[in-house]
Amino acid sequence: MAKQPTRKLKTFQTSLGFFDLAIAAPSMKAALEAWGASSNLFHQGAARETSDPEIVEATLAKPGLVLRRPVGTDEPFTENAGLPTALSGSEAERPRKPRREPPRPSSRKTDHVAERQAAQAFDRGQKQREAERRKQEAALAKAREKRDKEVAKAQAALDKAQQEHDVRAAAIDAEQARLDERARAEAERWQAQRKKLQGVLRRASE
Repeated sequence: MAKQPTRKLKTFQTSLGFFDLAIAAPSMKAALEAWGASSNLFHQGAARETSDPEIVEATLAKPGLVLRRPVGTDEPFTENAGLPTALSGSEAERPRKPRREPPRPSSRKTDHVAERQAAQAFDRGQKQREAERRKQEAALAKAREKRDKEVAKAQAALDKAQQEHDVRAAAIDAEQARLDERARAEAERWQAQRKKLQGVLRRASE
């Protein structure tokens, strides 16, 4: 099977909550998935591709990883950025750092070897994530299959016990019917005998 060509990575940026987010990904769709976005932030104007050399360099060093920095700052993007220093008070009271103008495209030549290696690293990471996802889905399917078998086994045991109970209950009902019939016959016999003996007793007493 022919090897698929490595897709070139691009750097995308957005803001969610208290953080600016950036990632090196082959497409907007891949960036949205990595960010966990529930809507298309690019169509909404809340995300964009960036050519800032510092951001591009940081993301290409860790392709496929979501990098963060406190929202509204010019701090470097890292994997574990701290929260913004001002999270209380009115919006007017919060210190604001001036946002840099979008930098002009770097005049240095792109390091194609490093870019290709970063893209390959992203593809490897994506394959690992897909393999882990398939592994988790297989484990869930196996657990569901085991649970279904246990449920089916328990249901079969219940059905069998119900059938045995029904047979025994039917036998008891039949026996009870026979006893009721014998009791009725005995009551009729005794009534006839008692009536006869009472007549003999009455005649003897006259």
